[in-house]
Amino acid sequence: MVNKDAEFLKRLLATFRIEADEHLKGISSGLFELEKCRDPEREAQLVETIFREAHSLKGAARAVNLTDVESLCQPLESVFSSLKKKETHPCPELFNLLQEALDLLDRLLKTTGAERSPKDKALHEEMVRRLRTAPAGERGQSREPSPPVETPAVETGETNWCEFPPVCSPEEKEEIPSPPPARAPGYPPPQPPPVIAETVRVSTAKLSSMLLKSEEMLSAKLAAWQRALDLRSANEAFGVWKKEWARIHPLAQELRSAAKQGGGRINGDGETLRLLGRVLDFMEWSGIFVKALQERYSAEARSIERDGRALGGMVNSLLEDMKKVLMFPFSSLLEILPKLVRDLSRDSGKEVDLVLRGEDIEIDRRILEEMKDPLVHLIRNCIDHGIETPAERRRKNKPERGTVTVSVAPRDDKVELIVADDGAGISLAEVRSSLVKLGVFSGEKAEELSERELLPYVFQSGVSTTRIITELSGRGLGLAIVREKVEKLGGTVTLETAPDAGTTFSIVLPLTVATFRGILVRAGGRDFVLPTMHVKRAVRLNKSEIKTVENRETILMDKEPLSLARLTAVLGLPSGKAADSSDMASAVVLTGSGAQIAFLVDEILNEQEVLLKGLGRQLSRVRNVAGATILGSGKVVPILNVPDLLKSAVRVAAPAAVETGGEEAERKRSVMVVEDSITTRTLLQNIIEVAGFEVVTAVDGIDALTKLRTFDFDIVVSDVDMPRMNGFELTSKIRGDRKLESLPVVLVTALSSREDRERGIDVGANAYIVKSSFDQGNLLEVINRLV
Repeated sequence: MVNKDAEFLKRLLATFRIEADEHLKGISSGLFELEKCRDPEREAQLVETIFREAHSLKGAARAVNLTDVESLCQPLESVFSSLKKKETHPCPELFNLLQEALDLLDRLLKTTGAERSPKDKALHEEMVRRLRTAPAGERGQSREPSPPVETPAVETGETNWCEFPPVCSPEEKEEIPSPPPARAPGYPPPQPPPVIAETVRVSTAKLSSMLLKSEEMLSAKLAAWQRALDLRSANEAFGVWKKEWARIHPLAQELRSAAKQGGGRINGDGETLRLLGRVLDFMEWSGIFVKALQERYSAEARSIERDGRALGGMVNSLLEDMKKVLMFPFSSLLEILPKLVRDLSRDSGKEVDLVLRGEDIEIDRRILEEMKDPLVHLIRNCIDHGIETPAERRRKNKPERGTVTVSVAPRDDKVELIVADDGAGISLAEVRSSLVKLGVFSGEKAEELSERELLPYVFQSGVSTTRIITELSGRGLGLAIVREKVEKLGGTVTLETAPDAGTTFSIVLPLTVATFRGILVRAGGRDFVLPTMHVKRAVRLNKSEIKTVENRETILMDKEPLSLARLTAVLGLPSGKAADSSDMASAVVLTGSGAQIAFLVDEILNEQEVLLKGLGRQLSRVRNVAGATILGSGKVVPILNVPDLLKSAVRVAAPAAVETGGEEAERKRSVMVVEDSITTRTLLQNIIEVAGFEVVTAVDGIDALTKLRTFDFDIVVSDVDMPRMNGFELTSKIRGDRKLESLPVVLVTALSSREDRERGIDVGANAYIVKSSFDQGNLLEVINRLV
């Protein structure tokens, strides 16, 4: 622990030195300008700026416990405060003193952490005293430095300069040249500042722009490589010509000899033989010319390949360095969690400890920004759904305080973020029930699903295991947002859970978002890119190996049946003719979100580095397509969204759903609104009616119960605090009535305490909405979900 604290303090001091150097430079440059300034308005601005810089430097020094720097900044700040209040006026002696103070500050900052000698301590105390008695100057006094006035020597025998030298008149200033300002005895001469600072501050927006431009150079690298491939292919054509020429050249030589002999085996008059000779001469010349061209072409091809390798190396190095510039530690994201955990645990009446590991691992800043919301949703899920109350944990013989662990670890060329809790785990029975309510599966089908098949549906929108909807949870959107964000970044998310042991979410993310490795495939005569991180295997198989099981095509992979989908069918493209002309077929096995499917393609071309290009605001969301890239040939190729592909493949293979209709579908859904306040009752009635519902109102619980037993309603929206019968009592009565027990109830109330929410859960309410955070969109969303 001691070593860890020392390392942290070392990093903190390094950061402070950078900040302090900037403040010091700001004060110094402001003083130089202030010394020459003659504009009162600009003078006030400069004093204000310098004053703020001194104050910030003092605060920063206090934060890292540098008392010597802080104690020197205190009187320095007082001087600038007096200048601001016009109690002190600028004068040469004051500027000299301030510059000496800055020199001492600079020396203190450069020796931070070192032991102070008695001489250094004496100089420090002397400077503090001089600043506290700084010359006040006079309004309108000349800013030019005045000559020092010699005083009798002190006991040391050294020449000492008076602390407050007399001010010369302007006339005297013109006659007497001003020598350099004197320094107090014992002060070392100021060291010149370094010509180039070791660090600079640059806005992240500018760095992001530079990274994007660097990534664009990847296109130039790919284009250069493509040119080299084209030249190599053309050079291979010369090889074909060379073979043919080697075969035909002896025949040409034989014809040439026969033509020169004027007869023999060649019949024809002299003119014909002469023409034949010219043709043969041209062929000979052509052979020599093509050979020379081939040599030149080969040299150019080698040169372009060499230049391509050099360009590729430089682009790779530049990209790598730029990525490192924008790599931020996970700690910059995780620092928001301690307060979040504290607030959530306090609001929910639970005791939770947060454990962070691996926060020093770095990743692309853009990924960190996108992962903020998913991480918050996961922490909320762990505390709200996972961690039990202290009383429940005692009953289970568990420590009263629950634990949420967030750990980051490298994984090959990716990074893994794990969020785990030691709570109750996910109730698979509640997940099944939620899927049935949403109409995803019938009750029988849901019961047939194994735990492995069921868990991925936890990420489906609308699936929730809580019994009540609150402003914190219950809508089934949190984990859906997590999966959507992670998959958008090109990552994957999985989970494991066990009853009373807790739940673990594992998120695998790329280190950067713009460039990645991709598999180039061809299907239906078109080219597509599949991100390599989602490709488990590329296979070549005989078409006879494709079997049909339950109306779905499958293949055997590692002796296990694996669903097979045709990429052209999933994308809605016509099948390529070339795909049917051979007994062999190519397939790519894709994985994501716990699913695994093989996709049949016409051809697997190659693997290469890919630069992701967005489709623009007009096409911000295109099913099955994540973006596009430009190949070295200049061809634009779509990059496929693998999680979307997996979902689309399931939809294509699944039988068409039976549509329901008739009177049930056409019947207008009815809502009972129970509220004693006529204003609130009218407001709720208008909001719900505008959304297309039929609304009947009641003034209290007894009135509502009477109408509920007379007419049929789809849902009840009720206040809690009402005369005769309140909302809690009404909900309890509804749950106790055999006819009404399944009727959804939403409580909308001003009672926001944890005890009131728990009472709402106990009586059987389906949702609890606090009026202080009321939003009509929230209310309508809850109603639509419950009915």
